[in-house]
Amino acid sequence: MAIVELKVPSPGESITEVIIARWVKNTGDVVEKDEVLAEIDSDKATLTLNAEEAGKIEVLAAEGDTVKVGQVVVKIDTSVKPEAKAVASVKSEVASAKAETKVESKPAAVTSSAVEKSANYATGTPSPAAAKIMAENNIRSNQLNGTGKDGRITKQDVLAALSNGFPAAVSAASNSWAGTRDKDRQKMTSLRKTVAKRLVSVKNETAMLTTFNEVDMSGIYAIRAKYKDKFKEVHGTNVGFMSFFTKAITEALYHFPAVNAMIDGEEIVYNKYCDIGIAVSAPKGLMVPVLRNAELMSLAEIENGIKALAIKARDGKLTIPEMEGGTFTITNGGVFGSMMSTPIINPPQSAILGMHNVVDRPMAVNGKVEIRPMMYVALSYDHRIIDGRESVGFLVKVKEMLENPARILFGGKNPEEVLLGL
Repeated sequence: MAIVELKVPSPGESITEVIIARWVKNTGDVVEKDEVLAEIDSDKATLTLNAEEAGKIEVLAAEGDTVKVGQVVVKIDTSVKPEAKAVASVKSEVASAKAETKVESKPAAVTSSAVEKSANYATGTPSPAAAKIMAENNIRSNQLNGTGKDGRITKQDVLAALSNGFPAAVSAASNSWAGTRDKDRQKMTSLRKTVAKRLVSVKNETAMLTTFNEVDMSGIYAIRAKYKDKFKEVHGTNVGFMSFFTKAITEALYHFPAVNAMIDGEEIVYNKYCDIGIAVSAPKGLMVPVLRNAELMSLAEIENGIKALAIKARDGKLTIPEMEGGTFTITNGGVFGSMMSTPIINPPQSAILGMHNVVDRPMAVNGKVEIRPMMYVALSYDHRIIDGRESVGFLVKVKEMLENPARILFGGKNPEEVLLGL
């Protein structure tokens, strides 16, 4: 019998411990080579543990355990052939079918009178299938009498109750809350603990201020409406706000290099390139993957780059190198409906731009009131190296280019100024 031991891989330098977030496979499962066995949370990202060989696995650590990098967490018995996996699957399906038949043979004895007598309600936990139906129909667990093991509420219990009907008074009182006094205590993930520490350190160690401005998005709206179909036909992606903002920011950073700089000890490091971090929402929290040399990218390259990184973040496949080394960050709270906020700097960077939702508002234009699509923008910056003149000037430059997108092509100047050599 040949045994292969799988050790926890190193997620990156300085990381010595990780947390077993979830086991995809369990002890006794027969897996193929390279099949995903577990998800591992590190301080910076979620990684996967894959089978190095095919065979039957033995799990040596539980979900939620903190384990050392290099620790053996899985053993694979390579003498068990993957063909046994199909046989085990068939046996499992047969056993599941028998159990389902047994449950269906015992109809749930739930009636309207049982609902009215709340003193007789069972407080059992619903099965996943039952919980889904209960959520869709605003049914609380104390309205049902579970017939499963230890009073567990089964799918059949819920369906039987729905077929018998609930009193009107009970339905009228239903809402999103379950009406219990329960608490759910969960351990913070390694990633969340690291984010918490970094955010607190930013507040304590930087002289952070925020300046605001507003942008008339009419020019960008007009370009998108005119060229969106052709842009997608040529480049295979939609033209969004993020590409315009990214290009405007890279041009503004050229004119205000301190905003793209960072403090290293007693020195200020001025970056001669723009690696722009794009904050994206992921199932495990906010991730900030980085677009390298965004100053050299076209709008289409930026859109495709952001799309690829967002998909990786959603699927938990972002690597640590893809999230390291940014010089400036953009965060878009507008997708969640935010009107205004003060974003927190992403260290060791010195500034971050917050985008917000676009709202039609009455504006004074050439002495007349017009309805324009307006967006508030916020720049949070480290006052230790960025002065008020630079922070305000940077944000005004971004505003000018977004309101007249042609400026983006001419270093932030009007085309007429470039033509006249001004």
